[in-house]
Amino acid sequence: METNTAFRTEICPYGKAGVEAAAALIRAGQCVAVPTETVYGLAADATNGEAVARIYAAKGRPSFNPLIVHVPDLETAQSIAQFSNAARDLASRYWPGPLTLVLPLQPNHPIAPIVTAGLSTIALRMPAHPAMQDVIRASGKPLAAPSANASGTISPTSAAHVARTLEGRIPMILDGGSTPVGLESTIIAVDGDHLRLLRPGPIDLALELKRGGRIEAPGQMESHYAPAKPLRLNAKSAEADEWLIGFGQMACDANLSESADLVEAAARLFACLHEADMAPKPRIAIAPLPLGGLGDAIQDRLARAAA
Repeated sequence: METNTAFRTEICPYGKAGVEAAAALIRAGQCVAVPTETVYGLAADATNGEAVARIYAAKGRPSFNPLIVHVPDLETAQSIAQFSNAARDLASRYWPGPLTLVLPLQPNHPIAPIVTAGLSTIALRMPAHPAMQDVIRASGKPLAAPSANASGTISPTSAAHVARTLEGRIPMILDGGSTPVGLESTIIAVDGDHLRLLRPGPIDLALELKRGGRIEAPGQMESHYAPAKPLRLNAKSAEADEWLIGFGQMACDANLSESADLVEAAARLFACLHEADMAPKPRIAIAPLPLGGLGDAIQDRLARAAA
């Protein structure tokens, strides 16, 4: 079952020891609050699905929205996403800084499916704050990092703000003082040479952008990845034409978590849905999952997928 471990949240000052402690926790699959130039982010290894699931568990996030992935440099970004000339131009002018680019994923990218909510695009940012840059480099991983606050509360611009809603939910806050910008990043979707403003922010590119189109930004999702096949929820067994996604000990075609661990189930959700979509059977069934915590987020996602 999902474990709601109560952490003793340690606030460590930004410095060599604090960075090393944060990086060690991230490498161990935990999430840590780290300052950026915009707001404090709740950072976890973006290549580790279970680590990212702990972000959702800590925030109490109501559904699996795509998360912004923070990278140390353009080379890393290009190993994850496909950059058009327009995307490279924006990166050269505004990175590092408070600009997030939504780009097509590379075919062999290392990012866990839960980060992108199963979509074929990813939101990337190269932060300018030295604390986040140091933690990214010390951990050796691209970091998924939504704002470090409980879902639905005010975005945090200081360590005290983070502690106000996440005390006991995360192991560590790296205290780098107040964030200099204090406003979430501008988000732009780049499709070839066409640019769309998805979220206004500190960088004003109004003259370069055309508003409109489908919203893909974190917190503003209209839809997530949904399988092309019909999906039946709360199935205790499969019908003859169904591919069954199980939970716990049961006969099935794929299992979210044989040990009934909701963190593991959240991490595997989109991978299992993709596997089912590619399977020869024309319909998908999924076993019942418990409610509460990540269970609510998984059920919310499945309800959207089945609609």
